[in-house]
Amino acid sequence: MKNSIYFDHAATTPMDQEVIAQMIKALKENYGNASSIHQMGKKNRVLIEQARQTMGKSIGASSDEIIITSGGTESDNMALIKTAEKYSSQGKHIISTTIEHPAVLEPLNYLKNKGFEITYLKPNQEGLINVNQVKEAIRPDTILISIIYGNNELGTIQPIQEIGEMIQKLDRKIIFHTDAVQAYGILDIDVDKLAVDLLSVSAHKMNGPKGIGFLYIRKGINIPSLLLGGAQENQRRAGTENIAAILAFEKAIEINQENKEARYQYLQKYKKNFIESLEAENIDYSINGSITESMPHILSLSFPKVASDLLLIQLDLNGIAVSAGSACTAGSLEDSHVLMSVFGEDAEEVKHTIRFSFGISNQIEEIDQTVKLLKKFTN
Repeated sequence: MKNSIYFDHAATTPMDQEVIAQMIKALKENYGNASSIHQMGKKNRVLIEQARQTMGKSIGASSDEIIITSGGTESDNMALIKTAEKYSSQGKHIISTTIEHPAVLEPLNYLKNKGFEITYLKPNQEGLINVNQVKEAIRPDTILISIIYGNNELGTIQPIQEIGEMIQKLDRKIIFHTDAVQAYGILDIDVDKLAVDLLSVSAHKMNGPKGIGFLYIRKGINIPSLLLGGAQENQRRAGTENIAAILAFEKAIEINQENKEARYQYLQKYKKNFIESLEAENIDYSINGSITESMPHILSLSFPKVASDLLLIQLDLNGIAVSAGSACTAGSLEDSHVLMSVFGEDAEEVKHTIRFSFGISNQIEEIDQTVKLLKKFTN
């Protein structure tokens, strides 16, 4: 059965129609290589720089602090691997958390095999890390800290600003990175207020195209390119620019910035209505993660009477697309490392959790349809 209700926006979002139109237009008209010296190439170079300005402005950064990448995974890999390699002479200790996205955890594992030491902070029962944990983990040889902003499974929002301010007060330089892939387009982001040095973003989480994103690198932090080849991105990221995706991403940012507050309020209300409907139907469930420090579009629920894989299949057969966890790991139906870290490996929540993630295209009546099916399959 074709899915008719899409509650998996944390995995990816449908492209906005204006974004699709922009991408099609660019595919037809903007095919010149931006590195070429002829007019068609120069025109696209100007468009890319304009898009870079839009990207920078959206997070309070200047355009020369933005490196356009293929998305969140590349941004995370570059931020972690190249920063660690660049500053390895000052130390080989890195701090992160046990609830990061695989795009962070796998590069950290790579660095561990290269001789770096990683300290993984464990969240509390609400899925939150606190500033003191980070402060206490810092050592004389710490060079890099990476903490996810909005968790992709639980939706918890980490205290990035407080952590950044704490790091700034130290009498030494430690690079601070945050994976903001889920937060970007939902939360207000100002890199100076957050006091972050590196920040990763992906377009397809906020109604833009897949395969495009950017990495913010604060001025004064010079890390080499992850990809070797041409001199694109001011020699910071080799590869011919994907002009169609770049212009489509720019359009998605413009639309998002114009409607951000209304979108946030809608998602927050939608999530509240979903929970109220569960209560009205007396469904046996519990919410995973923080109730207050949480993204408005992500709702992680545990249903103790039914296994998550069985519930996921039943919902899918009835036209409702949801997830049991991160899309980058859920394809194998392995237990969530996030849930195991928060609740323990043998906890009930690990085997009984479904993640609902909402978008602006979701309609209120879809809640009623979904909750009725949940009542049927969770009793």
